[in-house]
Amino acid sequence: MNQTPETASNLLANPPPELQRILDDPRTTDEARQAVKEVSVVSPPPVQNGLASTPKEPNGTNHSGEGRLQIVNEHQEFTKQLSPYLDKWGLLDKGFAYDVVSVFGSQSTGKSTLLNRLFGTTFDVMDESKRQQTTKGIWMCPSTYGNTLVMDVEGTDGRERGEDQDFERKSALFSLASTEVLIVNLWEHQIGLYNGANMGLLKTVFEVNLGLFGGGGDSSKPKPQEKTLILFVIRDHVGATPVSNLTATLTQDMEKIWASLSKPSHLADATLSSYFDLSFATLPHKILMPEKFEDEVLELRRRFTDRSRSDYVFQPSYHKRIPADGVGFYMEGIWQQVLTNKDLDLPTQQELLAQFRCDELSAAVTEIFLASSKIVRKPVEAGQVVEGLGALMKDWLDTALGKFDRDASRYHAGVYQRKRLDLLTGLHASLSSLFLGQLKNLHKIETAKFSKDIVRGTKEVGYDFAKVVNEGSDNARQRFLDGAKEVKIDGTDWEYEHELALLDEDLKSIADRCRADETKKMVNTIERNVKRQLLEPVEVALSQPSVEMWNIVLKTYKQVNEDAEQSYLTKAKAYNCSEEENNAALLSLRARTWLSLRRKLEEQTSDATILATLRSTFEEKFRYDESGVPRVWKPEDDIESAFTKAKEETLSLLPIFASISPTSSSLLPTLPSPESTFDIESDPIPFDPSTAFVLLSPTKILSIESRFKREADAAYVEAKRSMVSSVAQIPLWMYGILIVLGWNEAMTVLFNPLYFAMILVLGASGYIILQLGLAGPLLQICKTVFYEVKRIATDKLREAFKELPENQKQQILNTPYLSNTLNDGLKNEERKKGDLINEKMIEK
Repeated sequence: MNQTPETASNLLANPPPELQRILDDPRTTDEARQAVKEVSVVSPPPVQNGLASTPKEPNGTNHSGEGRLQIVNEHQEFTKQLSPYLDKWGLLDKGFAYDVVSVFGSQSTGKSTLLNRLFGTTFDVMDESKRQQTTKGIWMCPSTYGNTLVMDVEGTDGRERGEDQDFERKSALFSLASTEVLIVNLWEHQIGLYNGANMGLLKTVFEVNLGLFGGGGDSSKPKPQEKTLILFVIRDHVGATPVSNLTATLTQDMEKIWASLSKPSHLADATLSSYFDLSFATLPHKILMPEKFEDEVLELRRRFTDRSRSDYVFQPSYHKRIPADGVGFYMEGIWQQVLTNKDLDLPTQQELLAQFRCDELSAAVTEIFLASSKIVRKPVEAGQVVEGLGALMKDWLDTALGKFDRDASRYHAGVYQRKRLDLLTGLHASLSSLFLGQLKNLHKIETAKFSKDIVRGTKEVGYDFAKVVNEGSDNARQRFLDGAKEVKIDGTDWEYEHELALLDEDLKSIADRCRADETKKMVNTIERNVKRQLLEPVEVALSQPSVEMWNIVLKTYKQVNEDAEQSYLTKAKAYNCSEEENNAALLSLRARTWLSLRRKLEEQTSDATILATLRSTFEEKFRYDESGVPRVWKPEDDIESAFTKAKEETLSLLPIFASISPTSSSLLPTLPSPESTFDIESDPIPFDPSTAFVLLSPTKILSIESRFKREADAAYVEAKRSMVSSVAQIPLWMYGILIVLGWNEAMTVLFNPLYFAMILVLGASGYIILQLGLAGPLLQICKTVFYEVKRIATDKLREAFKELPENQKQQILNTPYLSNTLNDGLKNEERKKGDLINEKMIEK
């Protein structure tokens, strides 16, 4: 406000009520009262950017229209000149490099003066000699200190409009929705007041702001949250009350307002800090402390211009992200939304009373309603299905609505109907969690029952899997539908179709999983049968190698494979398997069958098995004749030719084992593809066409051939030895000579009773010893006795030799005969010890 010396003298002589109230306040210090007496003329603000106001006419209106624009007039019409003025101000091409700030507060509190001092704008200020309304509608002016658009909003609680608060609400809502920073201008003595601090208006504006711009009702697609900074500028702060107490009071008031808002259901848990940030600044009394006032204004201005400050107000999170060339259209759209909003029309005291009482009654019945529903919330949250929950919920609703209708229907009909609808919506929202919880519990229980029904059905003899699944699925769906219909309340938009669809998906998933398990068990059973039918014929064929060997093996494999596939298709009809599942199972079965054949062939073509087969074949050809009679080799037999022929014929069979090579290539099977049908744990050699039919590598063939030749050579040597042993027999004439020469001795023994009896006794004893197996132990006893006697005799000789005098020992030693005798004795003793050791080694 521009002051003259005369105006200042008039203010000192006849202070306005606000100034007089501050002077009379006991909290005002003596220094402040002395400052009033010493106050000088306050200098007007400097001319900045060529936009200073021109001299005013007696009514206080500034007619310089180039520096500012009225964007909303007294008739609530939005201007069409905003975009051209933005171009004049040089802001139209700034993109996002601009900011918007507005002021909000009671009339005649110095809002325009504050904006002019902070931003260098040219808004009209009040003529204090008249104290009447200055700003009408909403004005906009660019800041001198940056790319900032400043909006001056018509003050609230003006006597010109009286009880008509319609424009106040709309202008405040428009300011809140379209600007980044909302400056709330209020005096220190207004803090703690409800209406004086415009708290009631702020509550209304917050509610409507959430309804219009809080993300809509579709919580599944919420709008990005946009924050707005609310900057409380506390005017005429004399310092008696600490700033911390004032900010704490304002913060508590704002939290209380937010807690009391009727928020949309999707924003029921939203906090004040989710949409608004609160900031505070204080300014001393403009008249009592003019110099300090100007200093604090400059300090506050730096918060709007100095980006390096931690309390810089124009943070990126507050920007509306609207390009500068679209600001005109954007603000016009915001204003149209504000104009068409019905919730801003709260005209009569009757409606206010009706709202107050209906809110009280609604809160009372809601509290009783929540207490009643609390008894079933824990069971539902614990996963239990509460029987008769729908009847209970309807009873709670009827009780709550009946009490509300009885007490609230006496008030304003429109408010009553609206509040009743709000109450019903809130009660439905409270019960919707029980409804959804009951549905989820039904879903969980029915899926568990369905699984048990399938397991129980598959244990019955001769069960039909498709029938078990269909019956279990139908029963589960019907039980779910019965429970869902019982708990659904008429008049709500609740739906259980989505949960039913999820149940169907889960039932299908369980059925598919069980079908897969049953199919897997069936494939495993068929695979075991295939192994039994396939492995034995393969083993027999490979144990009798021939050129037709692989024809027999592959024909058997083809027949067994076809029988297995036919068996699967016959059994799969009872499982209601799809064509895709059947194809996958058949491919898996073919892969498993081929793997079984391949593993058996690898087993039969191992080194030990092939050597055994070759050895058996060689022995049949070498040791037996064409009639199968074992051969006894005679000196006149051609053993070399027979050995060579048998060895060559046997070695000619070895290449047959190297690879699966039938006489006709058409017998070779088509190899299955394991990539999508069968999970092989090792490398894919059994399915690779280049290696699948190869069983022996050239290196292994050479190794087997070498080992076989050594074994065949051993058999040849053995045959040769048998032939030599048959040639080295005693001649028959030798037996005749033995009879002639030993006839007399034999007759002597036979006709001598003593000799004959001794022979009989010895023969009988020998026969008994041999029959009882006592020959070994008896021989061992004899040896032990002999060596024990020998040891005792040796010890006795040593003792005797030790007892002789030294001269006799020397004489005995000097005697050549005795010396040689002793030496011979010692040598014999050592020889005997050596013989004993050899005998023990032989026994071991």
